[in-house]
Amino acid sequence: MSSDAKSEENVAGTVKQPRSGTLWNLPNALTLLRIFLVPVLMVFLLTKYVWMGLAVFLAASVTDWLDGHLARKRRQVTTLGQLLDPLADKLLMSAAFISLVELGLAPAWIIVVIIGRELAITGLRAVAANQNIIIPAARLGKYKLGAQVVAVSILILSSRFEGLNGLGHLALYVVMVLAVISAVQYFLQFWSRLSEDPTAS
Repeated sequence: MSSDAKSEENVAGTVKQPRSGTLWNLPNALTLLRIFLVPVLMVFLLTKYVWMGLAVFLAASVTDWLDGHLARKRRQVTTLGQLLDPLADKLLMSAAFISLVELGLAPAWIIVVIIGRELAITGLRAVAANQNIIIPAARLGKYKLGAQVVAVSILILSSRFEGLNGLGHLALYVVMVLAVISAVQYFLQFWSRLSEDPTAS
């Protein structure tokens, strides 16, 4: 919800402000669960318990959607949640991709590009925040996340069904292209906001 909409609701007095001070709520608990599942995922994948690894990965991916949905629906958006959620996403996906490289199921150079993009955007957001510039999440970034879930799932399955290997690599190339394009979008947004604000430096 936009800040303007929140302000209008406050004036009308019909909607209470989210209790952003409440740190321990269900959405944040789900985010922490996703972080906890990262080492569990790596253990299952690297010990080749493929089905368990896939189940853990999909369960963790569901919490990614669920925590955001519940936070908005229950008006439990917190600063802690906003900080932990992208961190949990990056940890989960990085762990999955690195495990796939270790298993020989994904080319290392593609994974370097994908993870490098995540690190670059994290750094960009930090710089933008220092300049009081807010860069909203791009729709293409959400598509990228969905493509990552699909690609990782197919590649995990390809360790048992070799016929899926080609499809998994194709999905991985799609992820890489979306990652690069969305990164360019983020940088363009940053420079655009920077040029609009003459006080930023």
